[in-house]
Amino acid sequence: MRVGIVGCGKIADGHAEQLQTVARAQLVAACDREPLMVEQFAQRWPGVARHTDFAAMVREERLDVVHLATPPDSHVALACAALEMGCHVFVEKPFAPDAKGAARILEAARVTGKRVSVNYLYNFESPALGLRDLLDAGTLGSIVHLETALGYNLAGDYGMAVMSDPMHWVHRLPGKLFHNVLDHVLAKLVAHFDDDFTVQAIGLRRRPASGNEAIDAMPDELRFMLRGGNGVTACGMVSSHARPVAHTLKVYGSRDTVELDYACRTLVRAARQSQPSALGRLFPPWVQASRFGSNALRNVAAFRRYESHYFQCMRVLLEQFYAAIEDNAADPVPHEEILRVARMIDAIVVALEVGA
Repeated sequence: MRVGIVGCGKIADGHAEQLQTVARAQLVAACDREPLMVEQFAQRWPGVARHTDFAAMVREERLDVVHLATPPDSHVALACAALEMGCHVFVEKPFAPDAKGAARILEAARVTGKRVSVNYLYNFESPALGLRDLLDAGTLGSIVHLETALGYNLAGDYGMAVMSDPMHWVHRLPGKLFHNVLDHVLAKLVAHFDDDFTVQAIGLRRRPASGNEAIDAMPDELRFMLRGGNGVTACGMVSSHARPVAHTLKVYGSRDTVELDYACRTLVRAARQSQPSALGRLFPPWVQASRFGSNALRNVAAFRRYESHYFQCMRVLLEQFYAAIEDNAADPVPHEEILRVARMIDAIVVALEVGA
């Protein structure tokens, strides 16, 4: 399938790199409104045709699939246009600025009969795939509660881009920094909720004021709680200050509990005391050590198979997305979950505004 990327910023290179490994995909073109950006992208990825006009790229390059790596306030218009021009669409997160926009994209996909998906890549990390197996097997029982934490380093490459530029698109989002990262947090949770949920949230800026109004208006700490109509609850933290930078999920089930660390790529079931008295307390740490050791061996094996790079999870997601197109298989990210994530983000933004 002939593929074009729209938006030639930093994340576009991640898409381009993983597309090289997807046998069904051939990256043939890139587009950006800024000629210098697309020129530099084409230099990094030789053989890619350069364009500054989106519609012209789709027509002239006879594209089958479009990847959107543009700021999210452009996603609705571009995705709907690409779908109407006969392309399947893969969208970088956030999928849309709000649930209304997300619904428009999904409806356009339904009407045109084309596939659309979003880069919820961490749901395809090895720990997440392991969690899916445990859930399918019923090992955890029914889900009771989930705890999630995501760190965002404002001194890192992406963080510095936001902090150094008051005109950065993140500052235009209703939820600012949180709006940009909550997809990663909520995409892990939504499968366990129905559409009847309530939200509580607080946000604050912990860092000192910079003197720039736009930058200082961006909070950097978020706490939220979700309660589903099905009885499931979840709490979450997005933090720019907690160290080490976290990326974790803990799932409490009626039969067992499991903790995932996406940065370390580990999934460890809880150890329980089964022997009596003080003697019984000696065994659980050894059980946990053994389980972490098994994860370490699994990660070594993945490293030897060249499956341990940073965006390995995006590769898995893209392979499933392109298989869904060619083989008429199930969407790797269900559309109802995409819309539910957007609705949850909207609800968190409203809760933050009410509490401000």
